[in-house]
Amino acid sequence: MTPEDVAEVLERPAARELLSGALARLAYVARDGTPRVVPIGFLWTGTAVVMCTSTNAPKVRSLAADPHAALTIDTSESPPKILLLRGTVDLETVDGIPDEYLAMNDSSLVAPDQRAAWEAEVRSLYKQMVRITLVPAWAKLIDFETTLPSAVEELVRRRDAGA
Repeated sequence: MTPEDVAEVLERPAARELLSGALARLAYVARDGTPRVVPIGFLWTGTAVVMCTSTNAPKVRSLAADPHAALTIDTSESPPKILLLRGTVDLETVDGIPDEYLAMNDSSLVAPDQRAAWEAEVRSLYKQMVRITLVPAWAKLIDFETTLPSAVEELVRRRDAGA
C-alpha cells in the first residue's frame, strides 16, 4: 500500500471520525512470541497515532524487540465502523508527562472540575512515560456501507459472478 493509498483511506469522513476517538486496541507480539491486544488511549496528530504508557509496561519491552504493530479503532453500533492500521512504532522515553497524554485525556474524559486533581495525580505517578508513535503504513476502513471485510467482498464477487 502506498503512502497516498493510506492517506486516501485516512481522509474519508468515517476514518476521520474514528481517529477523533479516545480508545483503540493495540496488537503486538509479546516477548514470548504470543499475540497481545490491549486497549489504549490515543491521539491522532494528522500523520501519526500517538499512545503513551508507563516505562515498565510489558508492551514497551515487546515493541522494543519487535516494533511491528496493528491498531483497531471501532464502534459498537450496528453496523460497526472499523479502522484497521498497521505499521512499525517508534518508542521515545519522555521525562514527565507527554503533551499528547494530557491532550488525549481532555475534558471529554476528565471533567473540567476534576482536571487539576487528575493532572496532579498523573504527574505524581509518572516521572517518565513512553511515547509510542505509529505512522500508518497500511490502512483499511470498513463501514459496511461503502466498504466490507475483504473476505465478504470476495463472497459478494463470487455471488454476483454466479459462482
